[in-house]
Formats: sequence, C-alpha cells, structure tokens
Amino acid sequence: MPEEQLGLRERKKADTRRALSDAALELMFERGLENVVREDIAARAGVSVRTFNNYFTGKFDALAYRQLDRIRRGIEILGNRPADEPLWDAVTAALVEPLEAELRNSSGPHIPTREQLDESKKLLAAPEMRAMLSRGVEDDLIAAVAARTGIDPERSMYPRLVVGAMLTAQHAALEAYVRSDPPEPITDLLRQALAALAAGLPQPPA
Repeated sequence: MPEEQLGLRERKKADTRRALSDAALELMFERGLENVVREDIAARAGVSVRTFNNYFTGKFDALAYRQLDRIRRGIEILGNRPADEPLWDAVTAALVEPLEAELRNSSGPHIPTREQLDESKKLLAAPEMRAMLSRGVEDDLIAAVAARTGIDPERSMYPRLVVGAMLTAQHAALEAYVRSDPPEPITDLLRQALAALAAGLPQPPA
C-alpha cells in the first residue's frame, strides 16, 4: 500500500478512536458514568458496536484513551524540547501542552459544571479506570526520560523516580481538579503540582 494511503488510513483510525472516546465522555456527562454502555457510545459516534469493539474493550478503555493519548503526545514533546532546558521545565511542557492544545481547539465551554466534575470524580475513583490509565505508557515515559538525561534505567532508578513523580503529580492535579469549587483550570493545577516537585516538594505554609 502506498505510504500516503497508509497515512490516510491511520488518520481515519485515529479520528474514529477519538470520536468514540468523545462520545463516551459526552454520554457520561449526560447520563452518568454507570449508565454508559458500548451500544450507545457506538450509536453516538455513528458506527457499529462491532467497530467499537475493534477499538476498545469497553467504556473505561474509551474514556481512558483521551488521557493516554495526551501522555503519548507529551512523550513526543519531551523528546523535542531543547537539550539544555532544565528537566522539570521540559516535563511540565510535555504534560501541560497537550491539554492546552485541546482547550484551544475545543468548541465547547472550558469551565466544567459541578455535575460534570462529580462524574469525573467517579470516573477517577473507578478501579477499571485506574487500571486503564496505568497501561502501556509508563515504560515509554521511562525511556523518554532516560534518553533525555542520558541515564540508563537498568543501572539507575532515576528515570523511574522521575516518571513516578510525573504520574503522581498528574493524578494529584486531576484529583484537585474534580474537587475544586469553584472549578480551577486543570492546566493551572498541573503546573502547580509540577512546580512543587521541581522545588523539592517543600512543605507549604500552614
């Protein structure tokens, strides 16, 4: 198959995967997480249930795709940051820029409702979602940090410590986001979490 046709095919697959993930999120906000089923996700995205099954194992897989895709884009960003940039500045760009790009390209409201945040809180607490979010990206992140720092993760724990801290900061920011009242921008919370790590995680004032 010609390279340009292969590229078009891959873009169509990516568009379908994104449409299914978006449909799952819309339905979660409209009906509640517990009332979302794959048949309705497929119908909302305009595809068959069989097509849904070709892309995702279930609703949690579809909902996790958005976050995992951001991390994959962040890995690419991390690899392209200036070589002399401090590590935590590069890490912050890698985690924040994909979110900022989504917000710029989104036609919907950027401030979630309290009801939407409550549904997001349920989603984060679901064991199925936690399992999905830990799939497949940690090793790639470790490799990206190792490449940037020139440190072999087989000989030093440093790249793994950095990635563990990155993912913990991201999770802490998401937890703060779904509990914020009034809602705070997730990008601001993520920057705050990463800045605290970069500073050595000093104890804040009482």
